[in-house]
Formats: sequence, C-alpha cells, structure tokens
Amino acid sequence: MINELSINEVLEGFSSGKFTCTELVKKSIDTFEQDKNSSIPLNAFLEMYDDSLALAQKADELYEKARSEGEDSVKKLLQEKPLLGVPFAVKDNISVKGKKLTCSSNILKGYVAPYNATVTQRLVDAGAIPLGRCNMDEFAMGSTTENSAMKITHNPVDLTRVPGGSSGGSAAAVAANEAAYTLGSDTGGSIRQPAAFCGVVGMKPTYGRISRNGLIAFASSLDQIGPIAKSVEDISIIFDNISYYDPKD
Repeated sequence: MINELSINEVLEGFSSGKFTCTELVKKSIDTFEQDKNSSIPLNAFLEMYDDSLALAQKADELYEKARSEGEDSVKKLLQEKPLLGVPFAVKDNISVKGKKLTCSSNILKGYVAPYNATVTQRLVDAGAIPLGRCNMDEFAMGSTTENSAMKITHNPVDLTRVPGGSSGGSAAAVAANEAAYTLGSDTGGSIRQPAAFCGVVGMKPTYGRISRNGLIAFASSLDQIGPIAKSVEDISIIFDNISYYDPKD
C-alpha cells in the first residue's frame, strides 16, 4: 500500500512514475474517510484540507514534465524541492496560512491562521503538501488526547487505549497511515510519549534548532516543534528540511 511507504520510497515512486502524488493524497483521504465511518473512529484528524488534492495534481505535473526531459531533470527538480508531493499533517497549534488553528479548544473556534509557521513554510518550499490538522489535548495541556474540546483520539494499535499526548493526533495519524509524517510540539514529552505509545518515531530537537515561530505556546522556554514519522530515516529527512536558524524566534 502506497500510504505505508517510507519518504524515500514515496519519492522514488513519484520520480519513476510508478504512482502519483494524487494517488497518495487520495489514499490518505480515503483512509481518513473510512475511519470516520468505523464503530470506534480513530479521530486523529480534526480536518483534512480541501485543497490538498489540487496541490498534489500540481506536483504531478512537475514530475511529469521533468520525466519527459530525462533523469537529470528529475534529479534537479528534487534538489530544488526535496519533498515534492509528500503530504504532511500538523498538530492543531502550528500555523498553516488560511487554515483553522484552534489548539483543539472552543476558545479559538473559527480562528484562521494569517501566516505560515516557519516550519510549515519550509516544508511547503520543499514541495511538501499540507494535508490537514491533527487533534491534540486542549492547548497542549494533557498526555492522552482525551482533553480535546473537539473529540477523543484513540490509539490505532489498540482502539481501547489512549495514543498519548498532547500530540496524540499527530502520532496516531502516522501509525494509522493517514499521513506520511506529521509535526507535533513537545514541552515535557508531548512528541516522544505519543510516538512511543503508537509505535512510531518522534523527536524533540534541541531548543532553537527548529523555529518556534508560528507555534501557539504552552511554555515558551521549553516548547519545541518536532517530527513524527515511521522511521528514524524519515525523521532525519524531515529534520534536514525544517532545521533552520530563524531570526523571528
């Protein structure tokens, strides 16, 4: 199944034409829709963005054009956009321009982010596709993702158990193959603990290594944005693309 592949396997599939960005994004959306209709929904996502398929189609056009020009053109394209067409999701406290940003709280219900977080912008610049926003403990205050004002997230390994938190939606989305990788935030374990509970890999980077600009803070002197993915290799790829000294911090 293409939504179970590593980032490098996904990029190889896109480059060779074995499958398309649109097919991968559609598979993620289909998995999400199937889950919504199940007896115990996973509830990893609060929403999937309605423009993700259109962005995937644009990525497919770039790959198709590069393939028609030869292997060197494909390599050059991926040098310029090393995550082209790979979909990602964000925890609901990380800003994506023009999208809802609520920290899973009714206090911020209806709020729309006016700009991209630095991490979001760096991923978009690398060609990655924002797929949606993931559930979390309200304002990141919790360790089970049972404290969201929107819904309760379950652990895809065992739906009777919690996925951890506060980035439980982000970890559950990766473990359930609803997203290739996600971004979470970690203050005192909020990436690492849910990643462990869900059987995936999460990383809290050294403070300042990844920009906090565009993250709604819980504890500003401790918060860090970090990746959640299926493997250490995937974590390394994401980290290389979002690690950045940001004067806005």
